[in-house]
Amino acid sequence: MHVKVNDNIILVGTAHISKDSVEEVKQVIEEHKPDIVAVELCKRRYDSITKKDQWENTPISKLLNSSNAYLLLAQTFLGSIQRKLGKEYGVDPGSEMIAAIDEAKKQGVDVALVDRDITVTLRRAWKRMGFREKFRLAWEFLKALIGYDEEELEEVDLEKLMDQDVISAMMEEFGEIAPSITEVLINERDKYIAKKILEESKKGKVVGVVGAGHLNGIQKYLQKEKINVDLKELEYIPKKKVSIFKVIGYLIPVVFIILIAYMYFHFGWEETLEALKWWILINGSLSAIGTLLARGHILSIIAAFFAAPITSLSPAIAAGWVAGYVEYKVRKPVVKDFKDLGKLETLRDFWKNKVIRLLFVVAFANLGSMIGTFVALWYIAQLGI
Repeated sequence: MHVKVNDNIILVGTAHISKDSVEEVKQVIEEHKPDIVAVELCKRRYDSITKKDQWENTPISKLLNSSNAYLLLAQTFLGSIQRKLGKEYGVDPGSEMIAAIDEAKKQGVDVALVDRDITVTLRRAWKRMGFREKFRLAWEFLKALIGYDEEELEEVDLEKLMDQDVISAMMEEFGEIAPSITEVLINERDKYIAKKILEESKKGKVVGVVGAGHLNGIQKYLQKEKINVDLKELEYIPKKKVSIFKVIGYLIPVVFIILIAYMYFHFGWEETLEALKWWILINGSLSAIGTLLARGHILSIIAAFFAAPITSLSPAIAAGWVAGYVEYKVRKPVVKDFKDLGKLETLRDFWKNKVIRLLFVVAFANLGSMIGTFVALWYIAQLGI
């Protein structure tokens, strides 16, 4: 589907998994002979679909230690079902954007990347979410990691999903989970892309290739005489606010010190050392058990045991980070392992995947340490009664 906004701008609304969209993109570019082809991609997403070999072999530590972690999240959320659908319809995800880029190069015209950096979009969205919405998102992300089974796949309206691109589909999914971020995920991007296309149109005739889910919104803004949008404002990431988790994180060492001081002044060194022993055993053991349940390496389990009693008293570091770092060192995954998630069929395959194991080691070690912290504090308090 394509529409002519004015003499200088033609928009093509594409489906993400559709051979028809690939052909239509080529046809429109060839027919209208634009000076610029504007695609709904940011630099990160452009690199991810044009430099696949380089991307797949990037160490996951580099992704998790940078803003690329947000891109990793975005690609993961619907990755499993996209691959299944793409395999069924014989079209690779992102083919319509690649077709637009290839046709532009064939015609000798410039390519403009007009979408906002996906890390900015996701960070702005994350800032707007409340605790309940973040919890729901974490739960859905966990389900996405495990993947959809065949019965769930049969229930998906394939034709409806094909009516829009992958990022639009993901944004709608996020919007249903966390309604408060719809403005960031959909409306802001419509305004941002429209403004960028308008700026490109001042240089010459533009064919804009966008997801069908954004076509109407972008067209609406482009039909106005002036788009009052500050791109820098839409790229701004609000500063972090103090969360309840941070408050609790800072309160835990205070409560611990008060309890230990109380034990010392009322019962002496022997009872104080007994309390410290139980703090280490309870906290360390539960974190180690969490790592064991995630099938972490023996060294990761040991690391979790010794790290948990210490990291529980520091808001700046977590036991899962320590255990995860050790797991990463002894079983180093790359992004290619992550992309294999869509191929998992058996429980054995699931646990053999290094990315799944690494993520679960981090999550379960943290969960065990969190539970251990409150159990240990309660037990120490009982010793003082």
